Amino acid sequence: MPVSEESRVHIIGAGVAGLAAAVHLSQQGHRISLYEAAPRAGGRCRSYHDPQLDCVIDNGNHLMMSGNHAVMSYLESIDAADRLIGPPHADYPFIDVATNERWSLRPSAGRMPWWIFNAHRRVPHTTPWDYLSALRILKSDAHETVADCVGTEGPLYRRFWEPLTVAALNTDPRQASAQLMQPVLTETFLRGSHACRPLIARRSLADTLIEPAVQVLTAAGADIRYGTRIKALAYTNDLVCSLEMDGENVAVAPTDVVILATPPWIAETLIPGLNVPPPGEPIVNVHYRLASAIGGDEVVRIVGVIGGTAHWVFARGDLASVTISAAADLVDTSADDIASACWPDVAAALNLEGDKAPSRVVKERRATFAQSPDALALRSKTATNCANLLLAGDWTATGVPATIEGAVRSGFQAATLASKCHGVVTSLSPTYSARKQIEAA
Repeated sequence: MPVSEESRVHIIGAGVAGLAAAVHLSQQGHRISLYEAAPRAGGRCRSYHDPQLDCVIDNGNHLMMSGNHAVMSYLESIDAADRLIGPPHADYPFIDVATNERWSLRPSAGRMPWWIFNAHRRVPHTTPWDYLSALRILKSDAHETVADCVGTEGPLYRRFWEPLTVAALNTDPRQASAQLMQPVLTETFLRGSHACRPLIARRSLADTLIEPAVQVLTAAGADIRYGTRIKALAYTNDLVCSLEMDGENVAVAPTDVVILATPPWIAETLIPGLNVPPPGEPIVNVHYRLASAIGGDEVVRIVGVIGGTAHWVFARGDLASVTISAAADLVDTSADDIASACWPDVAAALNLEGDKAPSRVVKERRATFAQSPDALALRSKTATNCANLLLAGDWTATGVPATIEGAVRSGFQAATLASKCHGVVTSLSPTYSARKQIEAA
């Protein structure tokens, strides 16, 4: 369906989901208006200069994997694929701080998991047959948790299933959806080492995921409005007809499409009767400014911590950062106490000596939605009952966990549907849902 020269796609929210949708659509020739309540793009994926550490830090540490095909496609589209760095091979070093035992999880090449038969590649004190528990996850139903499938006993649970689940789903395995773990396995570990190489932003999240997208959109002539909070959507005959904000309303033409790419707690205030997943667990991050760089600015170290306060340690240049997922028990602790509790884990993981480095604690209290079996049924589909209104965000029904990969996929899904219905919504009954109009188009 050709794009009408007069029609426009209005995207509310300039986080990763909104940017992914905007880039995808702008590169197809669509006219874009992007509205962001904050003074800059990025949403929950943001970077800023911290005066206490005198360096740029991210609000949180986001680990991506080479098998995250949506992220890789997005980065290619904004010419930023080289802004992710990581080890040359799939290698996950761990330390158990209770025993000081160290090992590396090193998946083998190819789809056959030969690495589980090599004691130097798998988790210590496990056998190859222990890993058959993955089959239970792959066959799980909508009501099962990860713990239902793999149990909660033994070294494989403590040193593999628990840290992997908490990292990927930000949820304790006893509450985490087993079905949401399926794509984590099938798209990464079960595809071989080429698909599960760990990657992080070379300099910052903004430099890698946000700023290049804004540059692409600006060059394409997109209308980007920062500091613009949409307070309400006005409707006429089941169509969004206006975006309402303080002191101004933006008219939405009958041939326009609106993509709402906000967090769920904002989306439910803008769409009457919208059901969204409940809030999940917070994530706590700690950044330490080290006295000197570890291995140079282009060297990254990623270490999993078992038995400590920290869950993962990321070292890049002279910045060491800690992530603690599913952190409800820790989020109300003082920043000083959190930084002091994590420092021994950082020192052990990176073989550092000396007193605690200067630090900054960042708490994301609403990091993800609750990724439990019950919450999955509340993930909204991209299409809504409003003919020209679509949804995007990592909380929508992408089929994958609420990660950067999920956010990008949601943006791509919304962009694909917007392309199909753009300019044709008035040619059909306004009582049709967007999905029915797309099928008819």
